[in-house]
Amino acid sequence: MDNETLDVVDLERHIYSVFNYDVKIQTVVSDIIPVSRSAEAIVFMTDKHQLYCYIDSAIKLTLGDVKKIVKRMGLVPIDFLPPRGDAEYFDEIAREKYNKMFPGMRQVSSDDLNFYRTMAPYCPALVQIGEVVSGIIKQYDSTAVGGWRPTIKFAYKKLLTN
Repeated sequence: MDNETLDVVDLERHIYSVFNYDVKIQTVVSDIIPVSRSAEAIVFMTDKHQLYCYIDSAIKLTLGDVKKIVKRMGLVPIDFLPPRGDAEYFDEIAREKYNKMFPGMRQVSSDDLNFYRTMAPYCPALVQIGEVVSGIIKQYDSTAVGGWRPTIKFAYKKLLTN
């Protein structure tokens, strides 16, 4: 039991050091589950009843990779928390990559940057979840049909208020 508590505390500290986001984990919904050949995820509930998915990998992931993984897990993302709490992180990377591709373009709209945001390095990743589709969280399994199989049943849907 002490090891579990220590792991949760370590995860909270790690999230604070990487994302500059103070989170208090109330329940670990799904311990370390494989989400690709080299990436693993932890799904947890905070003391404010918010669901998060933490993804880490031995290889570098991008925002596009993380979006694809979260969707295949059967989760609907609300927010992708940027590293160091830098709200402009994904836009800065996108602008940088866009300017490399189109050096003469001075007017850059948000729509122009959508694709380039997905190319931003994002490992580890912390995603706020809005819903668990069909109440099932899936994990990667290369032997399963479609490459994904159910790992845990968990019903969750965040009610959005004004």
